Amino acid sequence: MISGKMLKDALISAALTLSDMKKQVDELNVYPVPDGDTGTNMSLTLTNAMNALQNLDDGAAVSEVASVAASAMLRGARGNSGVITSLLFRGFSKGLADKKEADCDDMANALEIGVDAAYKAVMKPAEGTILTVARVSAEKARESSFITNDPLVQWSDVCAAARDALDKTPEQLPILKKAGVVDAGGKGLVIIFEEMFRAFKGEPRTVVNQPKIISDSKMSFTVQDDETQEITFGYCTEFIVNVTDFKKKPADLRKYLESIGDCVVVVDDEDIIKVHVHTDHPGQAIERGLTYGALCNMKIDNMRLQREKKAAAKKKLNEKPVPAKPEKRFGFVAVANGSGVESMFTDLGADCIVKGGQTMNPSADDILRAVYSVPAEIVFILPNNKNIIMAAEQAMKLSEKTMCVLRTTSVPQGMSAMMSFDPDSDFDTNRMNMSLAAEKVQSGLITFAARDSSFSGHEIKSGDILALENGRLSFIDRDVTRAAYKLTRKLVKNLKGSAGYVTVLYGSDVSDDKASELENIIKSKLSSLDINFVKGGQPVYYYIISVESE
Repeated sequence: MISGKMLKDALISAALTLSDMKKQVDELNVYPVPDGDTGTNMSLTLTNAMNALQNLDDGAAVSEVASVAASAMLRGARGNSGVITSLLFRGFSKGLADKKEADCDDMANALEIGVDAAYKAVMKPAEGTILTVARVSAEKARESSFITNDPLVQWSDVCAAARDALDKTPEQLPILKKAGVVDAGGKGLVIIFEEMFRAFKGEPRTVVNQPKIISDSKMSFTVQDDETQEITFGYCTEFIVNVTDFKKKPADLRKYLESIGDCVVVVDDEDIIKVHVHTDHPGQAIERGLTYGALCNMKIDNMRLQREKKAAAKKKLNEKPVPAKPEKRFGFVAVANGSGVESMFTDLGADCIVKGGQTMNPSADDILRAVYSVPAEIVFILPNNKNIIMAAEQAMKLSEKTMCVLRTTSVPQGMSAMMSFDPDSDFDTNRMNMSLAAEKVQSGLITFAARDSSFSGHEIKSGDILALENGRLSFIDRDVTRAAYKLTRKLVKNLKGSAGYVTVLYGSDVSDDKASELENIIKSKLSSLDINFVKGGQPVYYYIISVESE
């Protein structure tokens, strides 16, 4: 039988190991554009569960453990892979409800319920993905439950089936086969299942306080950072001494610092001494350091104040958000990143901006809290990225408030949707008009390849300039300005003579001079159009291009 403690240890072990291996999973991504990587999103989702489970008593029933983990994952789910993972474990919460311990039949039920929910959540489920690995695992769990009452035997079968399904993903998705990799989400799930099995066998991992790394270009040392440890001395004091008096011994400096504080670390390397000490008299530590030479990189932190702030922030994070009292009929939450992009959405009427985008996928809880902050009866959510839509829809399921997720996959779609909003129209009319407006706009993105890849018939090298046309890779270039003009021209051509407005948001890696150069080119070549350049300040994308009809 699987007890509550066994399941708790299994999920914590899985979270720790996936955190260690997330980069390996990330590297399996075949899409060359920088993104909120699969391994990272799955790891963050499980870490949310781990943090919640650490506060749970070891004597908790398996149903309570499953419920707490599922709730934390659902709220912390990031990206499509994170949401799918959270839904799989929501199956555990439902399948193990009212159970003190779980037998093989219970575990099979849990997996089946989770797989069913995950498949239903994806608009167009594709085989050769994490869904396939999960489904095959659930089928094996059910098959195994007919022939054994030993959960260890069953979970061993589940892991074997998951590995086998993962190995077959390249045969189901040609893009994986061409890249010579297995599915990233499937790999993450195999890691989770295997770590759970190890914990079930009595070999769980445990959470340890991670040491704080203190480093510079010449040397580094570690200091154990334990938030539960009593603070005896209040100021964390660090500095580097550029030694001028070589007759003085670093050991004497250490001895002095130990007399006025604790957690003393003194590391010397020829002409410098690096110092870390917790003390109530940072001035005295600095004065003594000055007798050895000139100081640099000085840092003093009030640890008691830091702890108070951390505790307050943690308390606020753990508090259930309360919806703001409605003051109007409609409100808006937009996901955006970059001061100019955020300002545009605010100017268009967004009540709250959730910072996020391609490489920074907000969690369902981030979006939910933003929605609750809006004093409106109905809140429209604009994810503005295809990898954030599922988290937004998850937030909607968790909400007590009326919400509507407009499935915008780009910033231009989000802006076009908001511009079509009519405060005098009813909900259904606005939802329809905003969705139609988002579909009509032509969206272009200029970014770079984060990795070598064979994708959509293109051989891509890391650093290549990528032009994305309405979410699909259109062409590759080596020059950002040239690529941006070519893409703008293609987007205009797509509207077959009806194009009237071009808006170009230039990112944080584009200088004003370079943006002006592109603006002059577009205005000279496409002089009949209304062209507007805005300093978006967004990361990842050199340019975000929107083309709309007159």
